Amino acid sequence: MLRIACANAYPGIMDECEEAMRSLVAKSVQRVSRDGCTYVQAVSKHWPCLFPQAGPGRKHSRTIVLEQWQRQIAEAHAGRLVRGLFHSDGTRVVNRVTVKGQVYRYPRYFFYNESSEILGICGDALDRLGVAWRRNRRNSLSVAKREAVSTLDGWVGAKR
Repeated sequence: MLRIACANAYPGIMDECEEAMRSLVAKSVQRVSRDGCTYVQAVSKHWPCLFPQAGPGRKHSRTIVLEQWQRQIAEAHAGRLVRGLFHSDGTRVVNRVTVKGQVYRYPRYFFYNESSEILGICGDALDRLGVAWRRNRRNSLSVAKREAVSTLDGWVGAKR
């Protein structure tokens, strides 16, 4: 079973998850409501073929390497990959910095993940889109330059 927990505050993301699952396994995709979230889930014998990285334990404690065919898809659809990654484990904030008593505010993105491999996949996709980024912590990357944030806004968009 593939089960994706979606915050009830973002029904549009829930719809996109269901649509993606239905495009892969036309069989029954279900929504199961829980406190504050809804699971979009489907059973298929093919999930292990599509996601060979899945397995027991935490993802950051095992190696996450894309297969060649997955890399080709990631390269061809870097924008959609980045959108999914940031909607899943990212955030867009207004950063405030005080310099010599002057307060500056500017939008900034962060992507958090305990898996260094997943951070690398995100960084590679951002590179393909021409988005400047940097690792700001061991488990996080940041997009802060005005042009980069603007480009990322076009790909990620608001959570809905």
